[in-house]
Amino acid sequence: MFRKMRGSIMLLAAAFIWGSAFVAQSEGMNYIGPFTYVFARSIVGSSALALVLLFLRLINRRKENSEKADIKLSVSGGLCTGTVMFAATSFQQFGLTVTSAGKSGFITSLYIIIVPLLGIFVRKKTPLRILFCTLIAVAGFWLLCVKADFTVETADLLVLACAFLFSVHILVTDYFSARNINPVLMSCVQFVVVSVISCPAMLIFETPEITGIQNASIPILYAGVLSSGVAFTFQIIAQKDTDPTVATMIMSLESVFAAVSGWVVLHERFSMRELSGCILVFAAVTAAQIPSRKEPDMNMKLSGQ
Repeated sequence: MFRKMRGSIMLLAAAFIWGSAFVAQSEGMNYIGPFTYVFARSIVGSSALALVLLFLRLINRRKENSEKADIKLSVSGGLCTGTVMFAATSFQQFGLTVTSAGKSGFITSLYIIIVPLLGIFVRKKTPLRILFCTLIAVAGFWLLCVKADFTVETADLLVLACAFLFSVHILVTDYFSARNINPVLMSCVQFVVVSVISCPAMLIFETPEITGIQNASIPILYAGVLSSGVAFTFQIIAQKDTDPTVATMIMSLESVFAAVSGWVVLHERFSMRELSGCILVFAAVTAAQIPSRKEPDMNMKLSGQ
């Protein structure tokens, strides 16, 4: 009972960190460009995960029968997922230069519904329940993003593209997770890849300045250390003792925390139309994670943060 309670608390903390990270990402855009922010947070994130990896390695040394992971496969997985994550986080950061943190959080959460739809292309059956949830999510997206004159802001489309890419990221992660890999090593390599790819993009398309990075140091550290290091570690530990359905339900609160954080910190406000859209999106995302009796539980995948 204690371990299950501890797991639920850790997952709730991870959801809060990932949700509130949208505020940090939005605030960081006030000082530096999107590629610079992605580069900086990835450097911090990979460093934080390297420390976690070292800590876990010291613990495993004390265990005589610890399982040996495939290092080459873990690195290969990090190379693949890192490439996709660079594209996903870049779209997200460019979207956050205009759209609100709360709205971005709800749109990004649509990856939970997009994943099973993309599963059709890899011959995975998609339940009718998921298709119904998708229709609800589309209606929510319409209320949240489509204006009265039937136009959609470019920033919202960028974040939607981010949700799609995070869905691809989850499927690629799922492919490697089913094998004998070290998840922390793979994630560490993933963030190293993101920093390597974003560095030339930063130098070509932006003019990074030390002053701007220093001013954005708190948002960068928050997203890098807490979002990438602490929250990811919490998720790894918690999912060992938490039912997959319960885990996904708790993690779906990420979008709610994003909206609440934007309201408290950035004083963002939703119109009644946008609020209705948020409710529909959240309802669709939540319903999509509740398996029917005929469907086996699916393990929670890594978050989009």
